[in-house]
Amino acid sequence: MPLERLLKPSSIAVYGASENRGPGRRILEMLDLLGYDGAVYPINPKYETVLGKRCYRDLEEVPEGIDAIVFCVNHRLVVEPFKAAAARGYGGAVVLDGGFAEVGEEGRGRQEELEAAARAAGMAVCGPNCMGVLSPRHRTSLYTSNLLHPEKLPGNVAIVTQSGSIAIGLLTDCRRFGFSHVVSTGNEAVTTTAEFIEHLADDPDTRVIATFTETIRDPERYVAALDKAADRGKPVVVLKVGRNVRTRRAIASHTGGLAGEARVFSEILKRHRAIEVGDMDELTEVLACAQGARWPTGRKLGVLTASGGQAELILDVAGTAGLSLLPLSEGGLREARRVIGSITGDGNPLDAWGDGNFDVNIPHGLKVLEDEPDVDSIVMVSDSRDDSPMVPTQYTQYLADTARRTAKPCYFMNTRPGLFRQEFADALRAAGVPTIGGARQGLGAVDRLARWSMPGFDPLPEPAAAARVAAWLGNGKPRRSRINEVDAKKLLDGAGVPVVPERTATSRGEAVDAARGIGFPVALKVASDDIPHKTDQGLVATGLADEATVAAAFDDMESRLERISPPPSDAVFVVQAMVRDAVELFMGVSRDPDFGLVLAFGVGGVLVEILDDVALRPLPLRDGDANAMIAETRGRRLLGAVRGRAARDVQAVRECLTALGNFAWAERDSIAEIDLNPVMALPRGQGCIVVDALIIPREDNP
Repeated sequence: MPLERLLKPSSIAVYGASENRGPGRRILEMLDLLGYDGAVYPINPKYETVLGKRCYRDLEEVPEGIDAIVFCVNHRLVVEPFKAAAARGYGGAVVLDGGFAEVGEEGRGRQEELEAAARAAGMAVCGPNCMGVLSPRHRTSLYTSNLLHPEKLPGNVAIVTQSGSIAIGLLTDCRRFGFSHVVSTGNEAVTTTAEFIEHLADDPDTRVIATFTETIRDPERYVAALDKAADRGKPVVVLKVGRNVRTRRAIASHTGGLAGEARVFSEILKRHRAIEVGDMDELTEVLACAQGARWPTGRKLGVLTASGGQAELILDVAGTAGLSLLPLSEGGLREARRVIGSITGDGNPLDAWGDGNFDVNIPHGLKVLEDEPDVDSIVMVSDSRDDSPMVPTQYTQYLADTARRTAKPCYFMNTRPGLFRQEFADALRAAGVPTIGGARQGLGAVDRLARWSMPGFDPLPEPAAAARVAAWLGNGKPRRSRINEVDAKKLLDGAGVPVVPERTATSRGEAVDAARGIGFPVALKVASDDIPHKTDQGLVATGLADEATVAAAFDDMESRLERISPPPSDAVFVVQAMVRDAVELFMGVSRDPDFGLVLAFGVGGVLVEILDDVALRPLPLRDGDANAMIAETRGRRLLGAVRGRAARDVQAVRECLTALGNFAWAERDSIAEIDLNPVMALPRGQGCIVVDALIIPREDNP
């Protein structure tokens, strides 16, 4: 799609231009206000001129091959002129009005007509149901809202948002950063967020890309676009809504899409080096932080304050948010005390109050942080706002001097977001120092940018694609919706996943013989594709200590099976060794509808549902993923030595998790889900064992 013709058009047609108040007038006014010097073609049969410009009766009067056209009319009047514009070779179109896929079948039909015409003509489209496109650096506007202070708009931040109101809100504040392009994508009938990111990754005017996302339209292209932006050195900052059921229902009615599972999406963003934020404060602070002359390359923060209370507040925030504020080194603390005197706590944050002589203490404190080996970024804290009676302009000069001298990035921070003195922000910007706000949001922004700048995990060697599952399902056998635990464990055992010793039996005598061969105590189960939850139907018995209890359990389960209607045709009895002195874990694989296979790990048994303590990773795994997943869960503490109980075999757990991930990825054409629960973690050196397993094949598996 020719996005250049939409984002930097040299000619613009305004369909529905009008003297009346509305989008057709506002767009013409904004083009004049911005100083757009390209050709403009108002179209409306009611007028001969609009705002002093010749007005054309219809598209036939307008030259062919116009770069961009914006439709400012009701949705019922859009389809036919849109098709005509596509046929006449227009490069891009903006459809502002709603009334398309977001409102139901009739609207979806209109949207499909637009899409078909645009794709046939290779025309880029913004919308429908959007605010349009604004490119301040190129003085172009296909954007329907009024703009305040257009001279302040140009900058290096590109915004791609599915919500028009988010664009309006961001454009109201250009105090710390401006914009290269602002795109309100709406329904994304043709051109998606992913395509805009692809284009902006190569845009010389854009340094950082921010997105407000409700729905991912083309997941594969989306992650490729994130990779491209990261490779070009441009962070993509993502605010994704749809974290709860009510939000997902609202999204379906708002843009006609579906929202993916939030935790999976978060892991996808990490995998592809995007920066995820949770709200608008966090988003704007990351964008402000990215205005620095240098970006952080490590997460270790050094904070300078002139208040013990601020230092304590920041320590609390850092502890809750997982930020890295290491104590000053012994030499650094000694040097700080030499000039400043008494220091609060361990020196980071560094309270420079001392004897109140800030002209000495603040520059000295900054020098201490500059020289400190365990500080990657320097943050100076001083609360102020435009109407503040405090005017410590010399403090900002000290920070500017430090920034010009040190290779470490420097920041000026107010403990509340959005408050600062504009004169300070302007002076510091000239020195390459961003102004950030909010102890949580501001410091979190520095940390997010630092994590983005750090190298990611390397990919593991990719396992060769396999077809063991497909072979198991083939050979003329009836279609299986599930693969029961006996067959599932045979498949997993062949892929290096450790499974519990077990034998199958078809009679009471065989079950007793199997138990005697394995050694008491044992467990007895019924395995069947048709019975995924055996415990619920009384088809699991554990701790069977002798032949008599095995025989009794067999008879009981046999009678239970006879009462199931219809009876399972593939039921088989399974005798398993009992695994003792173990911590129960869960490992599983599921298929996200957008992003494919995802590996999960957490505490096992019934606690996996109660605690909701699960770490996720998209497949294929990277080097370090399995370790990181174990470390992320609260249940990791159960794997350590607790009250005299031996620590568990974490290395074996890691190897099992890796083997499961590799098996699932190798079998990705055949797998929908895998459920291993419980996986028993034994004492260190004794391994871990999968006790129960279930594989669900893909419905579309050949």
